[in-house]
Amino acid sequence: MTERLLELVEQKAYAKLRGELIECNEADIAAFLEELTDKHEMIRIFRVLPKDMAADVFAFLPIEEQQQIITSMTDREAGAILSNLFADDAADLMEEMPAGVVKRLLANTDAETRQNINQLLRYPEDSAGSIMTVEFADLKAALTVEEAIAKLRKIGVDKETIYTCYVLDPQRRLIGAVSLRKLLLSRDEEKIEDIMEERPISTHTLMDQEEVALMFQKYDFTSMPVVDSENRLVGIITVDDIVDIMQQEATEDIEKMAAITSTDVPYMREGVFETFKKRIPWLLLLMISAAFTGEIIQMYESALAACVVLTSFIPMLMGTGGNAGGQASATIIRGLSLDEIEFSDFFRVVWKELRVALLCGVTLAAANFVKLLVVDRVTPMIALVVCITLIATLIAAKFVGAALPILAKKIGMDPAVVASPIITTILDILSLVIYFRIAVELLLLG
Repeated sequence: MTERLLELVEQKAYAKLRGELIECNEADIAAFLEELTDKHEMIRIFRVLPKDMAADVFAFLPIEEQQQIITSMTDREAGAILSNLFADDAADLMEEMPAGVVKRLLANTDAETRQNINQLLRYPEDSAGSIMTVEFADLKAALTVEEAIAKLRKIGVDKETIYTCYVLDPQRRLIGAVSLRKLLLSRDEEKIEDIMEERPISTHTLMDQEEVALMFQKYDFTSMPVVDSENRLVGIITVDDIVDIMQQEATEDIEKMAAITSTDVPYMREGVFETFKKRIPWLLLLMISAAFTGEIIQMYESALAACVVLTSFIPMLMGTGGNAGGQASATIIRGLSLDEIEFSDFFRVVWKELRVALLCGVTLAAANFVKLLVVDRVTPMIALVVCITLIATLIAAKFVGAALPILAKKIGMDPAVVASPIITTILDILSLVIYFRIAVELLLLG
């Protein structure tokens, strides 16, 4: 399909292209527009879309393309697009636009759209309030099923979802929820208050978006009501937003674990200098921290001079320690992010990792002992030093890798931040100290 559309673009056959695009899904059209390298062409093709389809396609586009399209339009055209977006999508766009452009756009939207956008922009970033939409279906408890369905037919077209309707009292406090399925299967004369689910699970406007995502996962929701401090319904969060958040949070954790400053810009859209700025701070920190390992090697310079062969095993011991610590920290950080591990589980987690470390250490030491004697042809005593160090290093690595993320979360730090830079530095230092102390004691190098 994409090849056919690109052919029409090259032929400048915009009338035929419009006909082809009308038959496509809005998300597919957005993906096609993204592929166009000529952004002027992208804007031109967007303009040939029918007005009722353009807003839906616009919502699927990345923020950079949205900005290019909006700034190319007249104020009236941009205001029309903005008014046809759901409030949460419009608010996301406004957050990324320059203040002068935002002011101009809001001036060309209707009062209700303006109020909804301003309401969402007031909430803290990454909170439930900042990702919710205010286009939800609400019902009164005294309505009959027949009246409720009639109301949904009138208001449903402008709502983000009508699959779950929320029941409010006269003060707009949330008192219940009823699914569209329940409405369709109930008798027309039944009252909403008789078929609704009372005290539905909800989230507060200030709850962190990551916690909201965990609630969606726990309860298998497709939407969730958002209430204020007085339990008044102010919006809903839908599962499509949660999928985006889960991807965003996972990407952020991966970048932090790789010692990269997190940003929202996709890799292919990020410039060289921006990528440099993300990576250089941690690289500088890790380079400086590596100086400690140099100091330790200098402290044991005389021992190394007496038995130079010990030097050749330093990379293997440091690498194995880092890998073991990385395994433990990745597992624990994932467990913490999914709420599978709490601070109260600290000793259970550490005890488990220590036993795993002992098993892994003995296995690696046994294999390494044979390799040292047969391949490296070192003396049995040196092989013993390396293998004992290997076991001790793995125990230390598993302990640090398991304990640090839990302690970091307890004091309010992001566990992913400690995963790579801090744990790697600590384990490099520990590996060397353990190695040289064992060597000095067993080989009498002091």
